[in-house]
Amino acid sequence: MSLIAITGSRSGIGAATAALLRERGHRTIGIDIDGADIIADLSSSEGRSGAVSAVLERCGGELDGLVLCAGLGSTVKPAMKIAAVNYLGAVAMLDGLRDALARGSSPSAVVVSSVSSVQVTWEKNTIGPALEAGDEARVAEVLAGSGEYAGQVAYAGSKNALTVAVRRRAVEWGKLGVRLNAVAPGAVETPLLQAGLADPLYGQAIKNFVAPVGRRARPEEIASAIDFLLGPGSSYVHGTQFFVDGGVDAMSRPTRF
Repeated sequence: MSLIAITGSRSGIGAATAALLRERGHRTIGIDIDGADIIADLSSSEGRSGAVSAVLERCGGELDGLVLCAGLGSTVKPAMKIAAVNYLGAVAMLDGLRDALARGSSPSAVVVSSVSSVQVTWEKNTIGPALEAGDEARVAEVLAGSGEYAGQVAYAGSKNALTVAVRRRAVEWGKLGVRLNAVAPGAVETPLLQAGLADPLYGQAIKNFVAPVGRRARPEEIASAIDFLLGPGSSYVHGTQFFVDGGVDAMSRPTRF
């Protein structure tokens, strides 16, 4: 029976993942803004450090799995909060819990990125390098000059940077014996999606975003992919981004992969 920490455990993909893992017999530590084992606001440096400390205390410095589901969509204001939770929050949890994972049993970490992570390349990611450097002031400056679509710049840019962060850590984490991967969902029926559909700026574009399979994903379908990446069936999968998007990535860039 493994002990697995999950951010964003209150709703959506995080809640579905927590339920599936408990069904499998694992123990979980949920982290969220409320309604969780550990209450933390990952948009602030204090919240991030507090979340890491609380997980370490609960797990006794030894963790078998980590799933980072906490994230904000493009409708959230200010846009800086999107980048803070999606990238800074996730990276703080990864780096802060790395050594605890290295002491775990068959340890694995899974980060929830997005199919939007490939809508911008690293070379054209206007906030990526600043996020990687931890320069929050620079990120905020870029977003402030991004106009009415700053939320989408923050969302796609932070998810692109997050996938890069996973890949950059592959060598170091592999040497520690900890597998690290990302999943990239497309549109998933979650509260985050519903907020986007109701937004006057983004709603129509989201409605028009239809996967080749003709529907949106259920949170449980993403949870199944996460469960696979955590388990022994994926023991040689490391440093990759696993698309669970109904064919959106293949549709949008069939010759680039």
